[in-house]
Amino acid sequence: MIRASVIGSSGYAGIELFRILKNHPEVKLVNLVSKTFQGKKIGELYPKYRDLDIEFVWKDYRDVAKESDVVFTATPHKVAMEFAKELYDEGVVLIDLSADFRFEDWKIFEKWYKVEHKSKELLRNTVYGLPELYKEKIEKANLIGNPGCYPTASILGLAPLLKHNLIDVESIVIDAKSGTTGAGKKLTETLHFPERNENFSPYSPVMHRHIPEIEKELCKIGSRDDVYITFTPHLLPMDRGILASIYTKLKDKISQKELYKLYREFYKDAYFIRIVEKNLLPDTKSVANTNFCDIGLRVDNRTGRVIVFSAIDNLIKGASGQAVQNMNIRFGFSEEIGLI
Repeated sequence: MIRASVIGSSGYAGIELFRILKNHPEVKLVNLVSKTFQGKKIGELYPKYRDLDIEFVWKDYRDVAKESDVVFTATPHKVAMEFAKELYDEGVVLIDLSADFRFEDWKIFEKWYKVEHKSKELLRNTVYGLPELYKEKIEKANLIGNPGCYPTASILGLAPLLKHNLIDVESIVIDAKSGTTGAGKKLTETLHFPERNENFSPYSPVMHRHIPEIEKELCKIGSRDDVYITFTPHLLPMDRGILASIYTKLKDKISQKELYKLYREFYKDAYFIRIVEKNLLPDTKSVANTNFCDIGLRVDNRTGRVIVFSAIDNLIKGASGQAVQNMNIRFGFSEEIGLI
């Protein structure tokens, strides 16, 4: 049994972490940390938990670490780096759900997030927490940067193609759609019900902050430094889910059947990857409230392109579920425990 705490526990990702961890057979949840809601019962924010006598607390970060074996930071971007060293120095396993520790190179983070990184010295120790690609590194890591939701869907969809050098890396176009929980709990004008209901719109094209995260990982997978993508995210009028439709040019002719075989082989040991076949394609409803990533393929022989469809739940495989998957790997549990 390990002890777990969640900092930033009142947001959408934080409350999903609470839901998963409170039912995890190998976890004792010791702290739900929230400065804004300290002293409030969890049921006051989320009425479905009104029967639970659990309060949000606020305490010194070092005390949180001393009381825990693993600490999840589900804070907004640019927050965890302010206090991460206090946790890390206590020897706790730190799993950060923001972008603060997804980059080994602080210069890339500062360029795209427009702020000085306050924990540069920790970046040399961070491991990118995409279990299907970095399981061996995660097993030994004390600092794990949990991937973003769009990057998770996009990287998992493209990884086999890059690994086998099957595509023109200058041709990658990622057209991704997400439910509004991906924008976080803080209310903005564009997230008001009248703005989102019966509406479907793009946002932050060309310079979206997830672009460098996707590009750096695709470069690693393909053992090259020249992968540049066109990425456009969209908001859908629904709560949760991501569907990424990825278009890219094949270098040589390859059949759809051969590609499916390649994907099955690449992900043969990945419990949470489901390759969707038999004329079916991924959709958001099939992965909602799960930690699965569903991947489907279509080869367009007329244009020489392959289209990859990748679907996840942005709050689970795109955030809290993946964080628990990383915890399971790090502490030697079965990867799927607490997640099925």
